[in-house]
Amino acid sequence: MKIMDILVNDAVILNLGVGSKREVLAEMAGALAKVEPQIEADRLLEVLLEREALQSTGIGDGVAIPHGKMAGLDRLVATFARSPEGIDFDSIDREPTHHFFLLVVPEHSGGQYLKALARISRFFRDAAFRQQLTSAETQSDIIRAIAEEDTNL
Repeated sequence: MKIMDILVNDAVILNLGVGSKREVLAEMAGALAKVEPQIEADRLLEVLLEREALQSTGIGDGVAIPHGKMAGLDRLVATFARSPEGIDFDSIDREPTHHFFLLVVPEHSGGQYLKALARISRFFRDAAFRQQLTSAETQSDIIRAIAEEDTNL
C-alpha cells in the first residue's frame, strides 16, 4: 500500500493555527471534510477523540498518528498537518508534537488499516524525513517529501 494513494493532498495543513489536542483533531477533521464528501467533520472529531481517550496516538519524536474507523466511508483516507511550535498531545515521550498524520478507515477494514498504520510509522522513524517535513516551506514541499518517502520504502 502506498500512502500517496490515500493522502488527500488538498487537506494537508502546512501550519496548524491551534494549541490543543482537541483543536488539532478538529482542524484536521474539518480539512478532510471540506474535500471528502463522505466525511462529516463533527462525527470524525468524535471518532478521533474516542480513540485518543483509549491511549494517546502521540508516538514520540514529535509525531502523532491519530486514527479511527468511520461508518459510511468506502476507502482509507489520510492527511498531514504540521505545528512548527509544537503541541502537547500527551505523547509517550512527553515532548511537544509537531507532525500529525491522520488516518481514517472504513468501519470494517482490517488488514489495510494495520498496513497503513505500520507504513506511516516507518516513515516517521527516519529522522531525515522528519527534518524534511520540519523545513518544508510549502504544502507542495510536504507532499513531495511524503511522496519521496513513499517511493523509498
